[in-house]
Amino acid sequence: MEDLEILDEIETENGLENLAGESEIELDGSSENLIEITAEKDYDRLDVFLAEELEMSRSRIQKLVFTKKITYSGAQENTEKILKSSSKVKTGDKFTVKIPASVNESYLRAEPVDFEVLYEDPDIIVVNKPAGVVVHPSPGNWRNTLVNGLVYRYPELKKLNAWLRPGIVHRLDSGTSGLMVVARTEKSTMELQRMFAAREIDKHYIALAHGRPKKSEATISGPIDRDPNNFLKMAIIAGGKPSLTGYKVLWTRENISQEKISMVEFKLYTGRTHQIRVHFSALGCPLVGDCVYGAPEEEFELGRVLLHSWRLSFRHPTTGELMTFRKNIAPAFLDYIKNKILFHDVSD
Repeated sequence: MEDLEILDEIETENGLENLAGESEIELDGSSENLIEITAEKDYDRLDVFLAEELEMSRSRIQKLVFTKKITYSGAQENTEKILKSSSKVKTGDKFTVKIPASVNESYLRAEPVDFEVLYEDPDIIVVNKPAGVVVHPSPGNWRNTLVNGLVYRYPELKKLNAWLRPGIVHRLDSGTSGLMVVARTEKSTMELQRMFAAREIDKHYIALAHGRPKKSEATISGPIDRDPNNFLKMAIIAGGKPSLTGYKVLWTRENISQEKISMVEFKLYTGRTHQIRVHFSALGCPLVGDCVYGAPEEEFELGRVLLHSWRLSFRHPTTGELMTFRKNIAPAFLDYIKNKILFHDVSD
């Protein structure tokens, strides 16, 4: 826990993780997508780094390396290097991965998926993702994802230059509900990715958490990486990716078991996997329903983590107009508050 640091001032804004995917296909297409990745820390092996970033098996990465589908430029521009799967990766190293452009047309299944569209125009779509819906296809989740539903409603998305993730410029965990912006063109994809990388997009979340943190309002700073003891979890680890989460406790009440439950608003300043869940669990306040990170096992029956992306603000990628969207918590979230939470405040 010594790597967890509470800061009084907010320092940076929301970042973007590299996005990619995997499919069991032959990598011999004549037209190719280019995915660019920059290492944010050192790795002992290239295949380990890319397997983590691209969510592929190491054997698939090794095939990409062998067939020269991965090119390298170091922290210095125009630096070239012959790559091996065992090549070491240094912070700032940049890689380009070539993937067949025909993947989306041939392998991405269009199928009806339940989600709400709050706004759409020729450049972007703003959706309310339900809890329990995975954002994009990946090993073990090839069907019934948000992307499957998006290409069902908007078939032109299949033509975008993104491997099994057309239009996706940021993500929500499967168990998290709420607002997402989706790109409809290559131009808007690149501009939204630039805005995320430049920390120009404002994202706020609402959650219920067990207990109450010592500080009512602060920023959590703790580097996050894959848990070495459990590949399905993330953890605060020295040398992990820098991560900042701002929070403000809105109220604290007792549940029907006389345990303190807090309603908390979060603002993400970086975009790491499970970031809010990991940081608040480290404070001893796991989110309600988050049995992976310390919530009581009986909350597994909720079927979700009570975490919701409720406010999203950004400038339109084409017009530059400031756009702000809000979406209230889902009925199941509200029902938990009504049925499980007592309405007298116990903040002190």
